[in-house]
Amino acid sequence: MDAFYASVEQRDHPELRGQPIAVGGGSLRGVVAAASYEARKYGVRSAMPSVTAKRLCPNLIFVKHRFEVYREVSQQIRDIFFDYTDLVEPLSLDEAYLDITENKKSLNSGTLIAEEIRKRIFETTNLTASAGVSYCKFLAKIASDINKPNGIKVITPEEAIPFLETLKIEKFHGIGKVTTKRMHKFGIYTGGDLKKRSEIELFQRFGKAGRHYYKIVRGIDDRAVNPNRIRKSLGAERTFGEDLDKWEDLKARLDPIIDAVFESLKEKDNFGRTINLKIKNSDFQIFTRSKTFNSEVRDLAIFRQTALELLEENYEAAGKIRLLGVAASNLMRENFGEGGIQLEFDFPIDEEG
Repeated sequence: MDAFYASVEQRDHPELRGQPIAVGGGSLRGVVAAASYEARKYGVRSAMPSVTAKRLCPNLIFVKHRFEVYREVSQQIRDIFFDYTDLVEPLSLDEAYLDITENKKSLNSGTLIAEEIRKRIFETTNLTASAGVSYCKFLAKIASDINKPNGIKVITPEEAIPFLETLKIEKFHGIGKVTTKRMHKFGIYTGGDLKKRSEIELFQRFGKAGRHYYKIVRGIDDRAVNPNRIRKSLGAERTFGEDLDKWEDLKARLDPIIDAVFESLKEKDNFGRTINLKIKNSDFQIFTRSKTFNSEVRDLAIFRQTALELLEENYEAAGKIRLLGVAASNLMRENFGEGGIQLEFDFPIDEEG
């Protein structure tokens, strides 16, 4: 979907159409959950502090989120997908992979199906969507971003290698800012540069991810579309109204987060072996720490003690802290092939389009 949360708000509030808006944020401590295309022209992006967003775009309008509405619209869109295939792998409320190799409409063109789905989405929701069509997930994902908003991009098997060779390395899905800088350090600026490196060299420099890079730059991606996509973790985080640096204050804020996460684990009977702590300081540096046990942690006292110990060992190095989060991973149902469910954060930022 194109700027999903923001587009829903502009659809439902005509006075916001054509205006630079940000969903969420607004307060001095807020974070942007989504930005309209009018706001993106100024550099406003999801996960950006509200203060930064307002500085980039002085006329920015902050709009309170309505996640219950976004979920309803997302379900409408998903129902359309299921008219074509049962192989639908949601990535978030606004994005999904579809395998239409064998589809319910008996159509032999992925391009025609994508166009038909985009048309139906607009007729049903009055919102636009963009699509990427190719023979594997990696290429389809990259293609979906190329002609946004309200566009489609097709990458055929014959076009894949020439396309990847000229693609800037930062445009490769899964290669973020940190890895891009490392790639540039080694003289890798395009897919063509990446393709010149051997699998052994890439493994030595980037570990297991290096083997993945070696394959994808050659258009090799055998991952299946998985309609039962497994959640890797379950957790929650909170941004505070003021920066904190005293142990008593931090412990008081972390305790209810621990309670909420453990209650959800208990409710879903889906405990994990690893307890993770996330710290974000006033400079927006993120620190993550974890401890893994031999079996799932089912005791709240142990869960709490572990999370608090991770905080106590690391809070001083972080300095003034604006956010704390706790999560459980290596989930029991993940290990047995069953799906877990992730708690919503205060500021969901998985919406990118």
